[in-house]
Formats: sequence, structure tokens, C-alpha cells
Amino acid sequence: MRAGDDAGRAIPALFESHGARVRALALKLCRNAADADDMMQEVFLRAYRRWSTFRGEADAGTWLYTIAARACRDRLRRKGGIDRRMPAVSQLMPWGETTVMAVAAAPEEHEAERHEAVARVQRAISDLPEHLRVPVIMKEVAGMSVEDTARALGLAENTIKTRLHRARLALRKAMSAKARSVDAPAPIFDRQVCVDLLKAKMDAMDRGGASAGLTVPKAELCARCSAVFRELDMVQSACEQIGTGPVPERVRTLVLRELRALEEQRAASPRRGRKPRAARAGI
Repeated sequence: MRAGDDAGRAIPALFESHGARVRALALKLCRNAADADDMMQEVFLRAYRRWSTFRGEADAGTWLYTIAARACRDRLRRKGGIDRRMPAVSQLMPWGETTVMAVAAAPEEHEAERHEAVARVQRAISDLPEHLRVPVIMKEVAGMSVEDTARALGLAENTIKTRLHRARLALRKAMSAKARSVDAPAPIFDRQVCVDLLKAKMDAMDRGGASAGLTVPKAELCARCSAVFRELDMVQSACEQIGTGPVPERVRTLVLRELRALEEQRAASPRRGRKPRAARAGI
């Protein structure tokens, strides 16, 4: 879709190409199917009405996800405000832990355990407080940049980064809580070195997906940090896998029907109240 395309063709096409991902976003943002269905309908109706504002400066999908983020924010405010709980960083940092996930310590093995870990992450997203859940969904699930996420939510980029870092650490904690574990290797550097490396890893994740990784010479990355970073990669990969299923047929029917109704109203509106030519000429 390009800026200037007719809304009656562009928005149904956006629904076909991005509907499954918007549905996944709605389910994670709203945390129940009924609200997700309402939100999905709201997103595409807003997109139809605002299509004339799309200038093509960003990807049409990013534009659509921005509408979804704002629709979620509006819905949360109507339902009584946003949950501002903030997990303490000291409770999320891995340095006091004595174990790491077995699947992260030996990533080429235990494929079944890896699938279970992914499922735990996807469930845990719904338990995050809203101000952490929304940015991590927009960045990691929708694939938006930090800059676009900040713009969509009306927040500073550094605020988005702080929330993303805490969300990832919280999801890592939830993922590893019930996983088979092995003893954590002893760190070989001072803690500050590990802290600095963790920040560099998070910054790399901010810039790209899980495949972006962090390029650090092996001699500078101890086995403990390496296992923790693999766990963080698993968290990000689990988020990226959300939203690959089809849109339920009842939801598809509802949204496309509402879009057709809007298109029919738009087509009819110039004729309703159109005066005869003589009257328009002042005769």
C-alpha cells in the first residue's frame, strides 16, 4: 500500500497482510479474546478513517501498529488507568542466581525444553504490568523500532529502552523459573564487567531482533554471561514468533463487514444533501 491509495482498497489489503499480527497484539495487550476482538475492529476502523493522514514516511504496517498502541492506551485509560508496578531491578538481575537454564547452557540439545520455554515466555507477557507489556509487544512482537515505539506511545526513547530492558529481564525470570537448570558457571570477571556487557547486549537487542545478537570476542564473554545472553535471545525469539496464526473467521467477517459499511457510507455521502445544480449556482 502506498500513500494516496484509495482507503476502500488499502485498508482491506492491510487487514490481509497484517491482520494476524494485529490480532496477536490485541490478545497480548488486552489479555482476553472479547476485548481483543473489539480492539481489532477499532484499529481497522480508525485506520480507514485516518488513511488520508498516512504520508508513506513509515511502513504501512508500522503506521497500523501505532494506531493499535494508541487504541490500547485509550482502552486502558477508559478501564481505570494503567498499572504502574515496576519490578525492582535487583530482583531481575541474574548475578545472584546459582543456576541457568539447561537448554541455554547447551543450546544444541533439548529441543522440547526450548519449545516449553518459548510457551512460558508467551504466557508471561500477559502478566507484565501495562507500561512494560505495551512497549515490549510493540518492539518485540510487532517489530517496531525503539524510535517508532517511543513516537507511538508519546514517550522518550530512553524511557522505552528502560522499560524494554526490565520487561526482557522479567520475561527471562519467568521463563527460567520452572525450567530444568544446571549450575551456573562461575563468573571470570568483576561484576561491573558483566553489568556493562549486559547493557551492551540490551542495546544490541534494541537495535535489532534476536538474530542481531552481540558481537563480543569469546575471550571477553564468560560462560555465565554467555548462558544468560542465550536466555535473553530465547525471550526475544519467543516474542517474534507470536502472531503467525490466522485471524479467526468470525473476526475477519466482522471487520471486513464494518469496513464495507464505512465504504458504502463514504460513497453515499456526496449524494445525500447534494443540491440541484441550479440551487448551487444561486438561481
